[in-house]
Amino acid sequence: MTKDDSEGMTYADAGVDIEASEAATAALVAQVGGGSGDYAGLLDIGDRYLGLATDGVGTKLLVAEALGDYSTVGIDCIAMNANDLVAAGVRPVAFVDYLAVDEPDETFAEQVGQGLSAGAEEADIELVGGETAVMPEVINGLDLAGTCAGLAKKDAIFPGEAEPGDALVGFPSSGIHSNGLTLARKAATSDGEYTDEWDGDEYDTVGEALLEPTRLYTYLLDDLRTAETRAAAHVTGGGWTNLERMGEFRYVVDDAFEPHAVFDFVQEKGGVSDEEMHTTFNMGTGFVAAVPEENAAALVEATDGRIIGHVEEGDGVAIRGLDL
Repeated sequence: MTKDDSEGMTYADAGVDIEASEAATAALVAQVGGGSGDYAGLLDIGDRYLGLATDGVGTKLLVAEALGDYSTVGIDCIAMNANDLVAAGVRPVAFVDYLAVDEPDETFAEQVGQGLSAGAEEADIELVGGETAVMPEVINGLDLAGTCAGLAKKDAIFPGEAEPGDALVGFPSSGIHSNGLTLARKAATSDGEYTDEWDGDEYDTVGEALLEPTRLYTYLLDDLRTAETRAAAHVTGGGWTNLERMGEFRYVVDDAFEPHAVFDFVQEKGGVSDEEMHTTFNMGTGFVAAVPEENAAALVEATDGRIIGHVEEGDGVAIRGLDL
């Protein structure tokens, strides 16, 4: 990652302004209120919390449409929701989907269902229903979203704030996941097509690289609790700035997982700067936990994570020579 051309593509230029989106979300939340929690809404139901998270697949669906392959987007839909619950310390237990289409189509509906089933099995949650809405004057193609419910005893919820001196333990992503696809798509098709041959052995086409499903982190929950995790970050929209959701500290990342080849491809095709890449994409690390330093080695030993940095007084995220 060495591109610093300020004239290159940005997420905002591609059509998604993160700051404007966050401002709009804040305006909505200010009016409707809701339960406490950052990644998940938490509702006190007595001796435990009911956690709720809702999200969709986003413009990754346009890549699926171009390839005629919707078989993995259901995994993305479940992962984007379930991972948010894990970041709060909540165990996902059930999922309900919402599929909106301009016209019914059994083929892609079946494929979407395949992905949802695969994601639910991997996350060890129940699919408890869903809704398919036909709205030709509202939807062009289809949109897929869902809501995940989870439960946690009150003493199992992560406190939600890191402390200076904590170790940052990171866990690898599987690729782009389901954020930043608007920028990735613009870059990938700037002088080519999704069906172009992929330069490597992992995929057959560029589109397949972009469609790699979001990784599920539900398998980490027990080990994160054992490690007395103080806070966790699901690295989604906003890229590495998500770490700031663990508290107003400085997050020094000096051993992050290497970015997958798809990130190099997007950066080269779009002339995207290093900073823009790191504030849009996960860049190889999809989940980060802040844990007491003395517990970090055991967490790494029990999982596929590694110590990627530490927390100190200050602000911002320092990574790969960048100060985000």
